[in-house]
Amino acid sequence: MPAFLIVQIQWHDPDIQKEYRARLGATLEKYGGRTLYAGDPLVLEGTWNPGRAVLLEFPTMDSLRQWYRSVEYAPLIELRKRGAHTNMIAVDAPAS
Repeated sequence: MPAFLIVQIQWHDPDIQKEYRARLGATLEKYGGRTLYAGDPLVLEGTWNPGRAVLLEFPTMDSLRQWYRSVEYAPLIELRKRGAHTNMIAVDAPAS
């Protein structure tokens, strides 16, 4: 069952953002992940204004966890933490 990573990210260092984005794809690919959306979301209700939103898809929650805890992604976590404020959650796709 697919799993999704929902990310709210506010970059404060454009150089780090550029480096992070350039290196992210290879880490996702290894674990079957892909970017479904990355941009400025349309707020329809409430006060949540996430700035930039990212939606990643993985084949399973296990593959998402493996990617997040991987040696390939670990340096990118530190890079992202230096250049942005981030909130993220992981969810399983609903059963049909």
